[in-house]
Amino acid sequence: MAVTAFIGTGNMGGALARAAAKSPLCTRLLLSNRSPEKAKKLCEELGAELTDNRGAAAQAEVLFLGVKPQGLEEMAAGIRDVLAGRGRCVVVSMAAGWTVAELEELLGGLPVVRILPNIPVAVGEGVTLLCASDKVTREEKELVKSLLAPSGMVAELSEDQMDAASGVTGCGPAFAAMFIDALADGAVACGLPRREAIAFAAQMLAGTAKAMLSSGEHPDALKDRVCSPGGSTIQGVRKLEEGAFRAAVMNAVIATYEKEF
Repeated sequence: MAVTAFIGTGNMGGALARAAAKSPLCTRLLLSNRSPEKAKKLCEELGAELTDNRGAAAQAEVLFLGVKPQGLEEMAAGIRDVLAGRGRCVVVSMAAGWTVAELEELLGGLPVVRILPNIPVAVGEGVTLLCASDKVTREEKELVKSLLAPSGMVAELSEDQMDAASGVTGCGPAFAAMFIDALADGAVACGLPRREAIAFAAQMLAGTAKAMLSSGEHPDALKDRVCSPGGSTIQGVRKLEEGAFRAAVMNAVIATYEKEF
């Protein structure tokens, strides 16, 4: 059970605040934002309490920082003395590009959890990657995971795996959207109205993913079940292979990883 606060309630911070509000371990929820009106509106939606950055830092047992990477240093400078003068607080940062060690130094040595959430957390079907400093206890990590659980899957990794995984979880929604759009274009070319084509493609992808997660089946096994001998699906697979579909997707993920270095 924990008093939970968010500094920054933009798209990602707001989505995770909505998730935390659903967790039974969140005893109080405090929200602060550069634009107080935005935070106030979310407070009314969630039954949370409006505060400012220093108020959030003074009261939270788990403090989420939903601040853009370029604004993190300025924000931290404004609350560092408050954090230093109080008891233990776990700080959870979603700022891309900041390592755990850098975050610890910035925040005066507090226990730090670094997370990389993706866009689908907004609908409770996301993936949030998580790594933590050695100062964070097992119980504290489990608490953070429980607060994030209503947003979807929460996966703990070593920090050196975060960039590789984010190429799939963080960048992947863009690739998936392109695939849905391409499927819809193909159906439109064959005479289906675009509205229906997009809806069918998106639902197909969501359903396929859910079936795979539920069964634990390898993607190739599912593909083979759909590809009847001499059928239409295997001909479509042949065309994708001719277009180097797998290589293109692999190269997209690798390109995101290489961009980090």
